[in-house]
Amino acid sequence: MKLVKLLSPEQIVADLEAIEHWEAITELVDRLVTCGLLAAGEREATLEALRAREQLVSTGIGGGVAIPHAFSDEVEKVVAVLGRSMAGIDFEAVDCAPVHVVVLFVVPRKNYQLHLRTLAAIAKMFNGQDITRRILGAGDCDEILAILGSKSSRVEPPAS
Repeated sequence: MKLVKLLSPEQIVADLEAIEHWEAITELVDRLVTCGLLAAGEREATLEALRAREQLVSTGIGGGVAIPHAFSDEVEKVVAVLGRSMAGIDFEAVDCAPVHVVVLFVVPRKNYQLHLRTLAAIAKMFNGQDITRRILGAGDCDEILAILGSKSSRVEPPAS
């Protein structure tokens, strides 16, 4: 599957309202709930898992990108959402730069291979400033999807 296949226009928040990283994570999890990709009853547990992960070390990978991620018993496949902040958000990124693109994903619990492959593919896709700059210049969600499609890496399901 291509990473761009994980997203639809509804799963892109082209103008994050959040000004702080916990607010951004909450806003993106709420979008997963709104899209029906995460049960409302699983919202708090997912936020707690994301919070615990973020407290270990920031998921701000540098270059204006953060990739918060967590496991859940309530999802059967990878679910993802992308948020864009024109102003930038302090995610305590490794390069101390503001984050402009947040790709949040949730993976079925115990599917560690898929988790690592998804994380690696997203990080690879955002390696370098070009795609982040292009996403910041995009006019709408469809244009963001087109940009992602042109750069998308494959995430193969783990062998059974």
